[in-house]
Amino acid sequence: MSWIRTIVAVLLGCIGWTSNAFAQDYDLVINGGRVMDPETMYDEIANVGIKGHRIVAITKDKITGEETIDAKGLVVAPGFIDTQFHSLTPFGIKMALRDGVTTALDLENGILNTAEWYDAKANKWQVNYGATVGLGYVRMVVHDGLDIRGGLDTPIATPLLAKAAADGVPGWSVTRSNIDQMNQITARIDEELRQGALGVGGLLAYMAKGVTTYEMYAVQRTAARYGRLTDFHHRFHLSSQTPTEAPLGFDEVFTNAFLTDAPLLMAHNNDYGWWEIEEKLQLARKKGANMWSEHYPYTTGSTIISADFLAPAKWEAKQGYKYEETIYDPQQDKKLNKEEFLAIVKSDPGRIIIVDFPARKKWLPYWLRMEHMTVASDAIPGTDSKGKLLDWDAPYEAFAGHPRTAGAHAATLRLAREASVPLMHSLSQLSYWSALHLGKAGLESMKVRGRLQKGMVADITIFDAANVKDNAGYKVGTNGLPSTGIPYVIVNGTIVVKESKVLKDVFPGQPIRYPVESKGRFEPLDVKGWVNIHAVPLVEHDEGAVANWPKTK
Repeated sequence: MSWIRTIVAVLLGCIGWTSNAFAQDYDLVINGGRVMDPETMYDEIANVGIKGHRIVAITKDKITGEETIDAKGLVVAPGFIDTQFHSLTPFGIKMALRDGVTTALDLENGILNTAEWYDAKANKWQVNYGATVGLGYVRMVVHDGLDIRGGLDTPIATPLLAKAAADGVPGWSVTRSNIDQMNQITARIDEELRQGALGVGGLLAYMAKGVTTYEMYAVQRTAARYGRLTDFHHRFHLSSQTPTEAPLGFDEVFTNAFLTDAPLLMAHNNDYGWWEIEEKLQLARKKGANMWSEHYPYTTGSTIISADFLAPAKWEAKQGYKYEETIYDPQQDKKLNKEEFLAIVKSDPGRIIIVDFPARKKWLPYWLRMEHMTVASDAIPGTDSKGKLLDWDAPYEAFAGHPRTAGAHAATLRLAREASVPLMHSLSQLSYWSALHLGKAGLESMKVRGRLQKGMVADITIFDAANVKDNAGYKVGTNGLPSTGIPYVIVNGTIVVKESKVLKDVFPGQPIRYPVESKGRFEPLDVKGWVNIHAVPLVEHDEGAVANWPKTK
């Protein structure tokens, strides 16, 4: 029968089926690049074949397709995954794409009205999208009586801060919940989770006075019933003084997650106490816990000017900082003295400012080397110097805000290159570890991302490892300058950045979301029920051995 096999082989060769590489019609081919996969540690010069939204071939054979990218001299890597992305506008996404991002998730501050938020982005988003439910927004509904309709996220939430405080009391931030209010909060969170939210998040440091430890426990337990993550800016973030050291804030959310067997993402662990937190996370992972952290490669941060930790009693008295040395207002392009700072807190509490943290200079090189410490930009909304949201067509120079929004991922690659950090490690920080942990949390769409393998989704970032760099700076007109050295970005098999230009009206982004469930899992709190579970029952008569005791005279 060998002669039959020979004839068949010849015939197949005549019609181009001599190898698997030739047997496939490809929509897109990436030829000659350094293909790197952090999961398998594959690192070879190879060609990548894409069909639809999947990678269907990685081969050293010559392949062709309807469209071809010459990647000679470039790295072909899994698309970058940003888990703390608040710049959820078309302009913000345009900046992120130039920085290599293919998936932009807001897991820290979150959203409200999950179903409507996802529906509004369907077939209209250039990268993959998803979010947690935001505790702060839920508390605005319960404690400030706000009627929030439609999908809500960070870029359109700023006016709500002033509205919530119109009566002089920002209830979402400072009001403690009674049991009924706690039930309202957890019931709403449960409903958002039922609709597919990725977990629960929030800026706990901004709600430190209002959110009790038991409310925080109840909130995390609500997410744990779905096996979903918690991602919080913890209540003592930045504090270097006892008895409110930053790691204690971590310990709160860590303990709740560990005891409820739930995933935990430690938001931007790039401040005081980070080393203790990283050590504890490493120990937790060794015990099987699904826990990890984030950082961004900058010595400055960005936040709303009314943030509690910037109040004089904390920023000056406890931390010892001076406003005129550490607080920069992009809208005015100037450092603020104390009087100017306090005036804006009163007139515009939602204004975004930049804060300098001197201690980060010595810590940043270590963050680049930490395992499972992912890169998350903490990108702020894409606004101009007047606080107005920018349209997609606006020039990059119009952005007024923190440069991390435009350059966090390229900055990581540049700094890692300068510090001789292995490139494969950096790719794990930029992509793989986020996908790994989210996949372990049961998110099917992330089990096929963050890898450069046959069968995986074709979210791909192509960059020049020797020259990639961030260009965004702190001077006016430079905050949003795009990164260079990332000529191609592919989302779900579709080119979105071509020859370093973001293509307009190309919307291949897909939802990163859990399936909608038909029934929620809410369990209300009540004192009687709690006692019945946690205390021994009372009995009407219980003489027992006492009846046989000798009577005393």
